[in-house]
Amino acid sequence: MTDDLELIEAAQDGSVDAFSELVHGYRDGLFRFLLTRCASHADAEDALQDTFINAYRYIRTYDSRWRFSTWLYRIAIRNAARLKPPQVQELGELGDDEGDPLSHCIADSERQNLWRSARRLLTDEVFTAMWLRYVEDMSVNDISAVLKRSISWTKVNLMRGRRVLGVELNKEATVARSEAYG
Repeated sequence: MTDDLELIEAAQDGSVDAFSELVHGYRDGLFRFLLTRCASHADAEDALQDTFINAYRYIRTYDSRWRFSTWLYRIAIRNAARLKPPQVQELGELGDDEGDPLSHCIADSERQNLWRSARRLLTDEVFTAMWLRYVEDMSVNDISAVLKRSISWTKVNLMRGRRVLGVELNKEATVARSEAYG
């Protein structure tokens, strides 16, 4: 975090090298996140590029009271919202590409099924909150800031999302057991 603050201050003073280091540090996580919000790999790349262009353009407006990641993810959400939303089946297709960062994130079948179920069952905001918490490891406070929701809303919806997914995964496990024991 201290290193980020130094890089941010240098970028605010016009250092392209400092901003490039920030891009390098946040690129993979933001791209993974954008893959869940965009209809295609190309759209996610476009949104990522737009996010960093906007961040560079408005770096002087960044307020150090907030985490830099919160500010970047908020920009990314706005950029992704301008694009066509993903289809449930397309999330799985994105994970099938061996070189795709999302495939590394949901590599094993259990995690892949979890995030497919989450995309299918949860609202976009709740899915985003769950992703930011459990994949990007953001705090509840940061998620609240990214989504522009209260901390209470975030906590309640993370709990509801977990409950919905738990019920779904229990159903799937029961079906799998009954098929196995026929």
